[in-house]
Amino acid sequence: MPFSRHLWLRRSLIVGGLLLCLSIPAYIELFLKRPVGTGPAGPAVAVDAFAVPWTERPVLLLGIGDSITRGLGANSPDHSFFQRLLTNPADEWEDMRGRCLSAVLPNLASENLSVSGSTSLDHAALIEERLPTYPEEVFGLVVMTTGGNDLIHSYGRRPPVEGAMYGATLQQAEPWIANFRDRLQRMIQGVTERFPGGCEIYLADIYDPTDGVGDAASIFLPRWNDGLAIHARYNEAIREVVAAHAHVHHVPLYETFLGHGSHCRQFWRSTYRPEDPHYWFYSNIEDPNDRGYDAIRRVFLNSIIHNTMLRTGSSPPAASSEPAPTENP
Repeated sequence: MPFSRHLWLRRSLIVGGLLLCLSIPAYIELFLKRPVGTGPAGPAVAVDAFAVPWTERPVLLLGIGDSITRGLGANSPDHSFFQRLLTNPADEWEDMRGRCLSAVLPNLASENLSVSGSTSLDHAALIEERLPTYPEEVFGLVVMTTGGNDLIHSYGRRPPVEGAMYGATLQQAEPWIANFRDRLQRMIQGVTERFPGGCEIYLADIYDPTDGVGDAASIFLPRWNDGLAIHARYNEAIREVVAAHAHVHHVPLYETFLGHGSHCRQFWRSTYRPEDPHYWFYSNIEDPNDRGYDAIRRVFLNSIIHNTMLRTGSSPPAASSEPAPTENP
């Protein structure tokens, strides 16, 4: 009997050791490992949209926003989403060669006013104080990323305030969310007024590096109980402002990046992307990596292709700064 007990204990220790040896690599693979993958990333872009020029009219591609529009985290400046919208880099993927705005807009110019680390308060000030009024013959294609730094700054290191609200409660953030919505409206109006010849504004929502889980520890930040709720309300504000203006269009970065954050290897989650279960974020967590910028370029370009009036063959009318009328129920 003592021998049998000793044998059972020995076998249990062996089995336990084997399970431990197997579980450690599994934990590393599913919870810690975040491979970035290789090759193209993001949705396909139809080639037929680039078969003929869209317009001979002078067009300005204008970038306003934070480090995403500036391109922090891209392998090189010409791999930022803004530059890849403008023209293909020399090492462009085969499926995107010739699929850029300069291929269909022969009189295209560009200006990128985005600033890394800036918040929506900074963007509103930039538009009000520094954005010039462009000639009437110029049509504006405006790409914007704003609001993300409002949420993530100052990473829990200081008490939350408007424009740096990390760690705030939803109740505390309510007036800041309302201010953000009002500020976006003023930003849209201000940009529109600077383009008397008309413009289209492509406004991205805010992605989530935790893949919708909200566990801040997975991205090496302090716990934030109301983080997901506040994030959702910020995105709600963006979509409400977009819906109020016929010339403003939503670019779905939140949806595009789900499954490419800190839980990208966890196959049991609804956000898992088996076709590309890889990490699209830079080492600083809050910005995209090179493949992330490829995906952002594609989703912006698809939104422009789908919504722009420049492809109709006629000059778009000047956009009103007033909200679009709503239908009566």
